[in-house]
Amino acid sequence: MNSSRDIRVPADGRGPGIDRKALWVVTELGLPTILKACVSCRSIRHHPTGKIRVNANHKLLDVWLLIGCALCGRTSKIPVHERINVRALENERLLMFENNDPAMVRRLTMDATLARRAAYQLDWTGTWRLDTDIPFYDLRREDAAPLEVIIRFELPAPIRVEKLLTTGFGLSRPAVRGMVDSGRIRLPLSIDAKAREDFTFIVVTAPPPSPGLP
Repeated sequence: MNSSRDIRVPADGRGPGIDRKALWVVTELGLPTILKACVSCRSIRHHPTGKIRVNANHKLLDVWLLIGCALCGRTSKIPVHERINVRALENERLLMFENNDPAMVRRLTMDATLARRAAYQLDWTGTWRLDTDIPFYDLRREDAAPLEVIIRFELPAPIRVEKLLTTGFGLSRPAVRGMVDSGRIRLPLSIDAKAREDFTFIVVTAPPPSPGLP
């Protein structure tokens, strides 16, 4: 159980019967690897060089994110904007491009839309860890108090909900799936879905009654 962040969410009265809350944070460890064939060697793994190139042709601009092959070091370009009018870019954004702003490099490297448009994939392996509160109680106890868990993402890494639950609670996959199936864990999305944005789920004391039963 990872408890390097001892963060507690104060009770705010949201949600009837929920008097215990926890915050889990998907913490950024690094940028994803860019999977794109290198034209000089057989490697497909690239990393951002930290630089952005801007070329001007009168009032039109080309903007590229520069990446380097992890094997041979060859630099390649990923098109961010092509033949775009300079007036179509906000001045702040243009300055970030021209100054190789680290926040802009980070944003472009993690941009799934850019990856789809430029026909490459992102490998998020090793880019995150889950920092959690120490559990407030043993989840397997039937008299355990209801718990609300807030999951926040520092980076948009697509992570299976099941992986978040097994990591956060320190339980096996069958145990977690059993709790979801029984209604003990109430999720806003499928356990098999990949989440990349903040969400909240509830752990209740006991399974809800079956439909039709008093």
